[in-house]
Amino acid sequence: MTTNALSTGTAMAEDPSRQVAASSDFEDFIYLISHDVRSSVRALIELPQWIEEDLAEAGVRMDGSIGESIELMNRHTGRLDRMLVDLLAFSRVGRMQSVVEVDLAAALDDVLDELPIPAGFKIKRTLEHARFRFGERDLLTLLTVLVSNGIKHHNKISGEIVVSSRKEGSDVVLTVADDGPGIAPEFEDRIFGAMTTLRPRDEVEGSGMGLAIARKIVRLHGGDIQVAASEADSGTVFEARWPA
Repeated sequence: MTTNALSTGTAMAEDPSRQVAASSDFEDFIYLISHDVRSSVRALIELPQWIEEDLAEAGVRMDGSIGESIELMNRHTGRLDRMLVDLLAFSRVGRMQSVVEVDLAAALDDVLDELPIPAGFKIKRTLEHARFRFGERDLLTLLTVLVSNGIKHHNKISGEIVVSSRKEGSDVVLTVADDGPGIAPEFEDRIFGAMTTLRPRDEVEGSGMGLAIARKIVRLHGGDIQVAASEADSGTVFEARWPA
């Protein structure tokens, strides 16, 4: 009887439909908790500003330990807010959108209009295959993650990001290459894990969710993303491919 119960339990655990349902339920939970908690976090972001204004009106100088404490509050609430935003983005992958024919060039234009590109950076494009079927919002998110990642983790105040696309057999291949410091081979798979950063958050602000979101998007569309070999002496090349 015990053996039958264990066998049944194992079969249930391995049932793909149950696994999908459990994953969907978990992502629903992530979405709801992130959405609700973020409203409280937004208040926590504003409170130090209000305290600072009240102290200034009362003639209290904002230096020494008081100023440092408020700055610390601002930094940590900002990190928490970014983490919740990225958790929301992770839970939204594939949702509330249809797979349609998209225009990569137009999507990249939209992303670059929204991203704060530092003055010293150039974004180049070589789009040999620019129209394919994909989720519209997923494509915008994927491009945002990969372009901003190349800028955020660059080791210089100037650099170049190259976005390319091509058709290879039955696959669409999208690459985003930068001329930054590159990634050591032993970290090339680890960086796609959720909440993973290779540098301390005091050096590079971020939730560590960006590349996990990118991998989830590409895998949802039947493909995968990896760090590809670079022809240059330095830099990182992300290659995403999925069935056309």
